[in-house]
Amino acid sequence: MLWKTLYNTFVIPALIVGFYIAARFSPKVREGLIGRRNVFDSIATQLRSARALNQTAWFHFTSVGEFEQAKPLIESLKDDVRIVLTYFSPSVHPNVSNYPHHDAAIYLPLDTARNAEHLLQIIKPSLLVFSKFDIWPNLVWCAAKRGVPIALIAGTLHPKSKRLTSLARPFFRDVYRHISVHCVISEGDAQRFRLICPAHTQIEVTGDTRFDRVYQRAIAVDATGELFPGQSTLQRLILIAGSTYLEDEGVMLEAYHRLRERTANNLPHLILVPHEPTVERIDEIREQLDRLNLSHICFSELQAGVNLSEIDVIVIDTVGLLAQLYRLGDVAFVGGSFHGSVHNVMEPAAMAKPILFGPTIYNAYEAGILKTRGAAQLVHNAEEMVEAVIALLSDAAKRTRMGQIGKQVIEENLGASERTLAHIRSYLTK
Repeated sequence: MLWKTLYNTFVIPALIVGFYIAARFSPKVREGLIGRRNVFDSIATQLRSARALNQTAWFHFTSVGEFEQAKPLIESLKDDVRIVLTYFSPSVHPNVSNYPHHDAAIYLPLDTARNAEHLLQIIKPSLLVFSKFDIWPNLVWCAAKRGVPIALIAGTLHPKSKRLTSLARPFFRDVYRHISVHCVISEGDAQRFRLICPAHTQIEVTGDTRFDRVYQRAIAVDATGELFPGQSTLQRLILIAGSTYLEDEGVMLEAYHRLRERTANNLPHLILVPHEPTVERIDEIREQLDRLNLSHICFSELQAGVNLSEIDVIVIDTVGLLAQLYRLGDVAFVGGSFHGSVHNVMEPAAMAKPILFGPTIYNAYEAGILKTRGAAQLVHNAEEMVEAVIALLSDAAKRTRMGQIGKQVIEENLGASERTLAHIRSYLTK
């Protein structure tokens, strides 16, 4: 009761005020606020026309990566139960909107007790599933009060998590004690969860369901046809920079500029894929390219018959192509790693590509494995990136060796979906 009172008296008001202040400066936050208007009417309307099944599984995730972790489970359960999806970040909204395997989907409203109670009353879930770490206390407390079983899938708790601090542990223990089963990705995560969970808590090491999802996507990518006009004129080796932010691009483009000075006629093509290809971000990238005097073209500008042989950089100003582009590339740099947290390193690994990333990988268990096993290399700055790229592009055997190790890591970790599904199915009646 104490922690619930403190959370609702101090934390929630501060979060709400912070959210509205941030919306004045951030289009993304503002988009999220707009998307949360009328969510209760929306979910009620969607459920009135939903399938008449006896049970409902409610999956919540924060963004794209966590959605990918939930998908194998959603698709295994969808024929037997109604599927309701909630999400936090605007970045995942288009993915959810285009996803066919749900009965209803909305932004999760802010985590007030009233909002949580209202949602539970409308959805009437048989099971509530959180993906990875986006667990909202009032939603947990209200679901537990109603006797709704709660599961965590692909759970992770990195060693630097603030949830492990002495001040935070008592609060999170009061939240996590209501979760019926914690399906976590590694034994290290399990040990850390035990620090903030009561002794009786069910914690199961089931692995990361994203390994299964990424592997299936990788083997489904068409490697035979041309991805875009002029692809056949890409005569040089190809460096893919995927899911980048401004900080990643600053390092990558400086490294690429130095590569041009050092590699003469062997400069690779660079295909740059920003994490969010908004007009503003594309303009920022083009300004950097102009400043460095690098020839470039945007994906949207490509036309049949274009000759790309003299173009250094192709900027991808659309979404949904990254998996195919990794298949096309010779070396992959994964963004987010100079911004705050590395993005999906599994995808290029599943496609047997050697991987580079920046110093911030603590958020990704799989990045650490790939680095330890020799499938990926960490670079701290532009000069280290130059050296790494030169070493890889000049040694085909090394590229192949690193790529095969990465693919092997992915294959060794398959099966998490089945292991996780076995646990969460036990909370659904037959």
